[in-house]
Formats: sequence, C-alpha cells, structure tokens
Amino acid sequence: MLELFANRRILVVAAHPDDELLGLGATIHHLVQFANAQVRVVILGEGITSRADVRDRKKWEKELQIHRNNIYSAQKILCYQELSVYDFPDNRFDTVALLDLVKVIEKEKQNFKPEIMFTHHGSDINIDHRRTFEAVITATRPMKDEIVKTILTFETPSSTEWQAFNYPNPFLPNFFISFNEKSLEAKINAMMCYEYERREYPHPRSVEALKILAQRWGIVVGKPFAEAFMLVRNIV
Repeated sequence: MLELFANRRILVVAAHPDDELLGLGATIHHLVQFANAQVRVVILGEGITSRADVRDRKKWEKELQIHRNNIYSAQKILCYQELSVYDFPDNRFDTVALLDLVKVIEKEKQNFKPEIMFTHHGSDINIDHRRTFEAVITATRPMKDEIVKTILTFETPSSTEWQAFNYPNPFLPNFFISFNEKSLEAKINAMMCYEYERREYPHPRSVEALKILAQRWGIVVGKPFAEAFMLVRNIV
C-alpha cells in the first residue's frame, strides 16, 4: 500500500484547525515517516468565531491567535512539511462564494503540484466540510493536464457520524491506511495541542474515542490500527 504514496506530493485540504488530524493525523505521520511523502496541509477556516451569534474577529482575537499557534504545534508532532492557513468564516462557508474557495485550492494546487489529495467527506453534517469537498472536486476536474490523480475523502469525528442516516451519500469507506502505535500516539499528542477542540470521553474528539476509532477501523481490515477513507477518484 505504501507504494501508492512513496515519494509523492500529497495535499490535505481541511476546513478547520484540527480537522487535518481528526481525519488523517496518524496517516500523515505514517506517510511522512515511512513513505517519504511530501505533505502540505491547507486549512481554510479560522475555526472559532461561530461560537458567538455574530462573527466578530476582534472579539476573538486572542483565541484566534492561540488557535493558530495550536496548528503549528500539532504540525511539529505530525511531522508534515508545509502548511497554509486561511481565514474563511467558521461554520459560515455557505456565505462565501464557492468560487472563492475554489480559487484558493487552485492556487495551492498550482504551487505545490500534488499528485494525491485528501479532503472531507462530502456529506458531513458540517456545512464547511461539505463546501470544502465541493471546492476540491471543482478545483480538480479531470481535464487533460490535471496533475491530481487520486482523491480520497476522510471522516471527521463529531461531524461525519452525526449526519442523518438517510442523508445522501453516507460515509462508506473503501480505502484503509494502517499504521503503528507510534503514529497513533502522534495523532493523540497533536490533538492535545488543540485546547479549544479536545473534549472529554465519550465525545468523539476525546483521546479515548480517537484510539477506539483507530482500533475499530483496524479490526475491520485485520490490523491493529487504521484510518478509513473513501476513494473518490484514481487515475492510472
């Protein structure tokens, strides 16, 4: 399996700080450490201001700076090489023109030239996750000169599994990446960096729940630990 990712340039597009590690933190660590992958993470939204009734960046200035610092702390633990952070309004991506999101992703893609992309599952309960997926798919239309050959979507605990059972296109993973306990520990330690995001058990973003989820997907594929994905496109 690692041959698919060996020495590849991988772009991860996430809506919020901590989504990158919730969905594939252990995978990022594993691919950087054992597949010599070059990974760039793009975080589109600021991730804080929806906790007030009206978006007021000035009111949340201190928390936003702490949140951004948390991203860099988590990056060091996950060991990925490159990072871009944007300031789209938290949980208000539906107020942003889709084209604005697409333009950012196109720019990142042009600069980094990835062969593989990871992004959110397209039917999450969170509107920002859904819009991010739509923007990624739009920005990677498989035209003649498209450089992205593989697109995988990840689940986001406390979002993907909370969608209504009859919502279209549920998360039905068909691609699994296994990893060792060291990569799982990196994911857990990176989650601890996000002081505004981690929760107590049995919340899905608790340390215990993230370990259980890694074991659950590992059991599905006969491994100690794994993260689950949906393969959206693979061109060979």
